[in-house]
Amino acid sequence: MNIIEKFNKKDKVISFEIFPPNKTMTLKQLLDVIDELALFRPDFISVTYGASGNANSNYTIDIAQYIKEKYTIEAMPHLTCITSTKDKIDEILRSIEEKKLRNVLALRGDLPTDPNFKFPDPLHFQYASDLIKYIKSSKYDISAAAACYPEGHMDCDSLDKDIDNLCKKVEMGADFLITQLFFDNEKYYTFKDKLSKKNLSVPITMGILPVTNAKQIKRITTLSGASIPAKLDTLLKKYENDNKSMMEAGIEYACRQMEELNEFGVDGFHLYVMNKPEVAKKIFKNMNW
Repeated sequence: MNIIEKFNKKDKVISFEIFPPNKTMTLKQLLDVIDELALFRPDFISVTYGASGNANSNYTIDIAQYIKEKYTIEAMPHLTCITSTKDKIDEILRSIEEKKLRNVLALRGDLPTDPNFKFPDPLHFQYASDLIKYIKSSKYDISAAAACYPEGHMDCDSLDKDIDNLCKKVEMGADFLITQLFFDNEKYYTFKDKLSKKNLSVPITMGILPVTNAKQIKRITTLSGASIPAKLDTLLKKYENDNKSMMEAGIEYACRQMEELNEFGVDGFHLYVMNKPEVAKKIFKNMNW
């Protein structure tokens, strides 16, 4: 099923994002995480692709296939393009379709950290909109979602210019949007107001990151460009050295943020649970989901 169908049928679409095995989590541990998250029956689970150009599409696609086959939960692998050729993207799309997956999150991707990395010359894909256009013009029956940035993309000069880029993603065929994490709802309201003036009407699900570790969130916000409002900053300072209390306070903050967004009227919530099922459990309990 294409995930857009869920947005067309449901008042609120609830989903998770997970990341593949890394230095701190084995494949076995990740599969245990998925087993626990599946109990909540989310509408879909997205699987990240790889940071800083260190992508492993096979891991991502295999994990997505596991989710869909074992639990009949729609799974959406991330797909980045800045370092790829059209032949490589074709290979990945073929693999995705062969494994009966029907959705991808189309991203430009991070630039490689290796200074000697050789990009295709000329670049086959410079922006996510190029990838979306290519997917939509391909022979594969794959739905493409896209990212959006309530505070603007870090590589863009202004929010207005970034919104113009977002409109191009939708014009190229993005079926729905997932926001970058944000902690200040006023930032989203301003963003949404600007979108309404562009007549952009595809579903948008809210990317919500519950803050469970004060030191970790500082690194994440540095990478994402998300601002930290005064209320959250107070919590970070108060519980900087108390992870247990930080988790409780961070989850409460996220739930209040979602309650307010729910009243505003949003299409869904995409939870960045950082491969922690206990976070999902507390959120579902607090939100009465």
